[in-house]
Formats: sequence, structure tokens, C-alpha cells
Amino acid sequence: METLANLESFVRSAEASSFSVAARRLSLTPAAVSRNVAMLERNLGVRLFQRTTRKLTLTEAGERFLLTVQDHLEGLQAAIADAATDRGEPAGVLKVSMGLTFGADYILPTLPTFLARYPNIRPDWRFEARQVDLVAEGYDAAIGGGIDLTPGLVTRTLAPLHIVAVASPAYMRGRKQPADPSDLAVFDGIVMRSTRTGRTRDRIMRNAAGTEIQATLKETIIFDDPEAMCRAALLGLGVTLIAVPHALPHLEHGALVRLLPQWYADSGPISIYYASRRQLPAKTRVFVDFIAEAFRNDRLAERFAGSLG
Repeated sequence: METLANLESFVRSAEASSFSVAARRLSLTPAAVSRNVAMLERNLGVRLFQRTTRKLTLTEAGERFLLTVQDHLEGLQAAIADAATDRGEPAGVLKVSMGLTFGADYILPTLPTFLARYPNIRPDWRFEARQVDLVAEGYDAAIGGGIDLTPGLVTRTLAPLHIVAVASPAYMRGRKQPADPSDLAVFDGIVMRSTRTGRTRDRIMRNAAGTEIQATLKETIIFDDPEAMCRAALLGLGVTLIAVPHALPHLEHGALVRLLPQWYADSGPISIYYASRRQLPAKTRVFVDFIAEAFRNDRLAERFAGSLG
């Protein structure tokens, strides 16, 4: 009987027309994927790909074989994961993407409990400041805010992603508190440049009454990372508009103070998202449920809500 690894290597290579891209999705080396495909061809007695230095193309036999196995691969993967232990417990490598600071502060502390509950799951977590392509890169799930969802992804909202104005007590000493978001323009600003557009971004802040005012900071310092902005504020270099999860530990310890406590900008939800599948692997299903449960238990949706003042 053919191994699942060989079939996975073949299907992912055919989908991407590349051993290298398939290797990234499967967390293997390109050489390992190539060997798996070669072994599959040897076992079947047919050539599945035409190989050149620049291109990987299915043969006619390869196209027929892909049509036969492609629709059944995910079901096989889910069945194997569910039956990976004698008790049928969730098992396997769980590849998840999340932001470095957010992941370290709020997701990583849940890991001991998760592993105690699901000892046969092996976390492969990537802490990175980018939105990943779940399908193309072989991720089981990702956690983040302000995500542009592509078709075929499922999202589960965890908490709001609210932006608030903060500064260090030392920076605000002797300075007049702003009355509304327009007053922020008088302070030294620590602003963010989008890595996607190359532009700095103003925010529309609102209060509980529904009044909206644009907050425009002076571009005194420009960064492309929210954690760097938060640290610059801690150093007393100015005022920044930052997501509550980044600022919260420092607000709770008094290292930062919130300006305009009745005002916030809404940047959409913080979500956990995963590929839409008819049979979601047990490891992914329990992880999604576990993270949602952890957010409820720690009241993170409430603690992240800038609208609460």
C-alpha cells in the first residue's frame, strides 16, 4: 500500500508545480519531497511529472492520478489524525502562525494546559509579523487581527482589536492632557508605516456617544512594528496609537498611561482562522475550541475592549 507521505508530496507538488513550495507546506526539505514523489512513481511504475530545471509539469498519467486521489487526501489525513492513538485522541503536528509579542503574551501561557489535555499533539508554532497563506504554506491555523481573509477560510472571533492612545508618565509630566483626538497632534508622535503600502496611517477614533474624530500624530518617529512603537513610548519618546493587547501589560503596571480613555479606534476583530474543510482534523478542532475557551476564561475580550475606558 502506498504511504500517505508519498501521496501528500505528490498532491502538494502538483498543486504548486514546485517541489520547493510543496516542501514549505509540508515542513519538509525539497529533496525529501522529490524522493517521496520518485518513490511513488517507482511503486506505481509510471512517470507522474515532467521535470526541467525551471518547471514541474504533470504527465497525462499524473493528471489522471491527481484527479483520483486529490479529493480523498484530506479525508485520509483527518482519519489518520483521529486514529493516531489507541484511544483516538487528537494527535499530530499542529502548525500555527501568530504575532511574536501577542503570541508570547497571550497564547504561549496556555500551552502547558493544552499539552496536559492533548499530550499527543506536537506544537509547531511560528511567531512572525506577517499574514500567512494557510493553504499554500501548510498551516493548520493562525491567530491575528486585521486579517484580510481569502476565500475558503473560516474565522472565529476571539476579541476586539481596539487602538488607544498611550504615553509614558514621564513624557506626560508637565504636559496638558488632550481633550479629544485632534489634540494629539501637538505631541511627539510615534507612528506606524504599513509594510504593505509604505504609508503612515491616521486613525478615526470614536467615543461611547458615537462621535468620531480623526487622530493625526506628528511623524516624529516612524516604525513598521507595533512592539517597537510600544517600547519607544515606554522610553518616553512620545505618544503612540497602539492596539490594547500590546499596551495592556504596561498599562496594568503603570509604565504607560492611556490618554483619552473614552476614545478608541476599531481595527476589526482578533480572530483564529483556519482552512475550510469538510473534515477538520481533530488536532485543529480542539485547538480552536481551546483558544476560544482560554480567551473566555481570562476575559480577554473585555480586557482588550478600548470602549470600556
